[in-house]
Amino acid sequence: SVEQLQAGIRRYIHYYNHDRIKLKLKGLSPVQYRAQAFGL
Repeated sequence: SVEQLQAGIRRYIHYYNHDRIKLKLKGLSPVQYRAQAFGL
């Protein structure tokens, strides 16, 4: 259903931004890297 598709997309976006480790970003997730860069 549309709701299941939307929920799946939201989960993937959360994973992509919060849980995915990126070697280019010194082994941090994009959110962790931004927080470190801004001193949060």
